[in-house]
Amino acid sequence: MIKNLVLIVCFITLGSDLYTSEEKILFDVIRNEKVIGSLKATKIIKDSKTYYKSSTSINAKIIKEIRVNYKYDVIFDSESLEQSNVNITVNEKSHAKTITEWDDTNYQVIKNGKNEATITNAISYATVQLYFEEPKNITTCYSEQNGDFNTIIAMGNHIYKKVNASNNENLYYYKNGLLTKATIDGGLIQFEIIRKSNH
Repeated sequence: MIKNLVLIVCFITLGSDLYTSEEKILFDVIRNEKVIGSLKATKIIKDSKTYYKSSTSINAKIIKEIRVNYKYDVIFDSESLEQSNVNITVNEKSHAKTITEWDDTNYQVIKNGKNEATITNAISYATVQLYFEEPKNITTCYSEQNGDFNTIIAMGNHIYKKVNASNNENLYYYKNGLLTKATIDGGLIQFEIIRKSNH
């Protein structure tokens, strides 16, 4: 009896990790041909949920020294966004905070503590996914930072342009389905990310 119980516990413990996978990507952040920071992105799949995290740290001198940190925590349940949380700090002070959360009938978008919008459309592709998945046949993606939708335009040769509501454009370059580099208009600063390694 105890032997069977031990076997059942072992099977449950081992079985809980059967549907877990993790992918990590590192990028250098480059401006004027100098490395000014790093971007680390992770994707963890556990059962029906996919957890995306990205953290970008930038130290640059524009007019004065500036330190920008972007942190994204995004959860998809099956094929739909469940929640996203974006925190951006500049020189260690909060610059922007956006939360998007599904509440069983629609999404609530909260920016800097204020209820900003309600979205009734399903969100099946978000900006953080561009680090992990070439956006083949995708024409829009949700901006977790701005709480709205961006346009994605296939440029050919596995290059995609993402245009936000302010007409800022980012270009994403893929090889064999993997993002190799991107040029980013981050609002506060323009930069390039180049894939460093895969962990």
